[in-house]
Amino acid sequence: MFALHPSQLRVVAVLCVIVLLATYFVMFRDVSGEQHKQASTRPRQRSALPSHLPSPGPCACPKGSSILKTSIPENQYEELLQRRAKEFQKYKARTSSVLSRLLFALPNSPLQYPIQGYTVRPLTATLIPGLGIYAGERNSYKVSLSVSKGVLTTETPPEGVTVKGAGEKEVILESSSLVILNDLLAKVSYASTIYHINTGDLATFQFEDHKAVFPIAIRQPHLPVLYDMGTDISSQVTITTKTFLRYDKLNVLLKSIRQFYRNIKVIIADDSLEPEKITGENIQHYIMPPSQGWFAGRNLAISQVTTKYFVWVDDDFLFTKNTKLEKLVEVMEAIPELDVVGGSVQGGQFHFVLEYEEGDEIDGGCLNRRSNTKSHPLPGFPQCSLASGVVNFFMARTDSALKVGFDPKLLRVAHSEFFMDGLGSLLVASCSDVPIDHQPKTKANKDPRYSRFRSPGRDDTIYKLQLHFFKNNLKCIRYG
Repeated sequence: MFALHPSQLRVVAVLCVIVLLATYFVMFRDVSGEQHKQASTRPRQRSALPSHLPSPGPCACPKGSSILKTSIPENQYEELLQRRAKEFQKYKARTSSVLSRLLFALPNSPLQYPIQGYTVRPLTATLIPGLGIYAGERNSYKVSLSVSKGVLTTETPPEGVTVKGAGEKEVILESSSLVILNDLLAKVSYASTIYHINTGDLATFQFEDHKAVFPIAIRQPHLPVLYDMGTDISSQVTITTKTFLRYDKLNVLLKSIRQFYRNIKVIIADDSLEPEKITGENIQHYIMPPSQGWFAGRNLAISQVTTKYFVWVDDDFLFTKNTKLEKLVEVMEAIPELDVVGGSVQGGQFHFVLEYEEGDEIDGGCLNRRSNTKSHPLPGFPQCSLASGVVNFFMARTDSALKVGFDPKLLRVAHSEFFMDGLGSLLVASCSDVPIDHQPKTKANKDPRYSRFRSPGRDDTIYKLQLHFFKNNLKCIRYG
């Protein structure tokens, strides 16, 4: 044997490492290549797609909430819960739709179809826009369309196209020409077979292994309800209020209104025990049965408004030179989506945000009123912010308020409840630059009977909680 020089040993070691690395590379390439080949030939598995979002679980009551079931007598609770559950199912039937189903656009689909905006009138045939297939060359092309609440029709097919099921819930079209088939697809119409003013259907569109589902909205068009704005504030706005045993306050309010708005109409709902006559030009005074309550009076007053907007004021407010109703009209006209705009009372806006979790159907939802909270500034009006509810001095679109209404079951203390009932229906903002004053509280002009009716007792508080439990399907509520 012979000894290698150290430099020669290093060369041999390097060559061995190179050989080992080359061998590993070749082996790894073969294995990974085989795995890739197997993966490319294996059919891809799609995960199951949900058709609906999962139902919400029980909601968590905010700290400090009133648990509403504790206001229900134990011997009545189970029966009341069952009645509430039945009413809630009827509510869902009126407000839910097949169009709430989740729809997914699958990858690499050759199908073209409308994904939004296809709306038809009930029982009226309407072309389905945008239908088509875009596929490579084949000997024959076969597509199918199916619906559940209507029928599908098309024009008389040209030569070379077969149509099966025209006038039925499913139609099948087949042709050797993609151009002719797409031309016929462009002439397919849908007509609902059951009259409903606001519902929907789902259409299934299939070509070979490719299937898509798209929504069809079925709606009876609304007749527009337009208000002639006229030329001045008096033809645009009505002032509304309710009074009870406070004629001294009411007369001060009316005097302040006339100081700045001589011709604007004022509507008064009055459920005083011994009504007094209120007269004056452009004043409508409606006498109610005694002590019918706060919200009943609001309903009556607003039901008589004929202008596009009304302003709500308490009977002890006071107009000043800064109470510019024109500013509130400007905001409402600039943002047509708005339904309510609040001002400020003696510098306080008293706006709040409602946080609502639906919870599950059995227990009900959780509602949190966060006082002195707002969302974000109203675009174009930095002095205004979006919120869920505002102070008792506000301007509202008459038709929007009438749709929500004021629950006449609430006799005494009630205000937030209007905005609770309107949550999701009313778009609300609060503006700091339109103030109104509050008349001073003095003993001299206070009817001793007023306090007895004004301040709610324990029975009134419990009744309001019971009302929220059933009417609003709530588990708990927090007035923060």
